[in-house]
Amino acid sequence: TGPGDVIGCGDAQAPAGGTTTVHMGDDAVGIVATADGKGYWVAGADGGVFAFGDAGFSGSLGGQALNAPIVGIARTPDGHGYWLVAADGGVFAFGDAAFLGSMGGTHLNSPVVGIAAAPYGHGYWLAAADGGVFAFGAAPFEGSMGGKPLAQPVTGIATYAGAAG
Repeated sequence: TGPGDVIGCGDAQAPAGGTTTVHMGDDAVGIVATADGKGYWVAGADGGVFAFGDAGFSGSLGGQALNAPIVGIARTPDGHGYWLVAADGGVFAFGDAAFLGSMGGTHLNSPVVGIAAAPYGHGYWLAAADGGVFAFGAAPFEGSMGGKPLAQPVTGIATYAGAAG
């Protein structure tokens, strides 16, 4: 396998049942599956988004100048939109994903490393490498590790269906 290869394991399969290779302008930084698991989006650090299977393409930042690289992607519950987040906390909304705020332009102690959508799509959380968590929209703030000693930096954030935090 090589850079940009997407390989399904278990019952998760690439759309053709094999390996899908994404020829990206920059490193792949995130992948998110559609609600039915029959497609996915891959995001690149340059803001490019690639849609496969039943994932609809709603736009990207590919070819645009960015203040910081993209570090994550999250989808709306219905799969008709997605958010990209940059290391500086900037959030970019596509399709039916609503822009609900960002940390772009705000001094951060550590870079943002990921984004997770609230289960019902009316908000999202951003996570920073120092454990800071930023909540937007209906995503409740449940606390963070910001300002507390960590053995290793935080590298991502996730939620699960029905989760409130």
